[in-house]
Amino acid sequence: MGDRDDRFSASAPESAAPGRAIAIADLAGLDALAARLAVPARTGDTFALSGDLGAGKTALARAFIRALAKRENVAPPGEVPSPTFTLMQVYDIGPLEVFHFDLYRLKNADEALELGIEDACADGIALIEWPERLGRCLPPDRIDVGLVITGEGSRRAEIAAHGRIRDRYREFAA
Repeated sequence: MGDRDDRFSASAPESAAPGRAIAIADLAGLDALAARLAVPARTGDTFALSGDLGAGKTALARAFIRALAKRENVAPPGEVPSPTFTLMQVYDIGPLEVFHFDLYRLKNADEALELGIEDACADGIALIEWPERLGRCLPPDRIDVGLVITGEGSRRAEIAAHGRIRDRYREFAA
């Protein structure tokens, strides 16, 4: 795990692109955002999905997985349940593996590391709900997507690219 340990260093990310706020009127808008995020996604990418309960983290993850399946020209998974109780769901999307984590019930970062989150972030595409549970173990190379409820069904997505991944996500820079 030598190289993988570097991805989970305790230091702050080397650099982050300035973030961008995007108004989302409804679930269709959330689906559209997920589709845009899926376009440049590749193995080794980590998406940290944060926001209050009900902000749309799981809906965004589901839409991302569907969009990635469309991009790879494969059938989407029949069901994309919330991993709240299983903690992790894995999806084979063509040649890609997508690991969907929900860390809400974890007490500390060590529990996430026991789930194999380091390997998932290196060997697949990781979608991590409640990433703040990782604390200083959050990978420095990632896309942060913060969802904020702004009204009945509407949200604001605050997106920032960190580290080596930021060049592929310039579209979301301020």
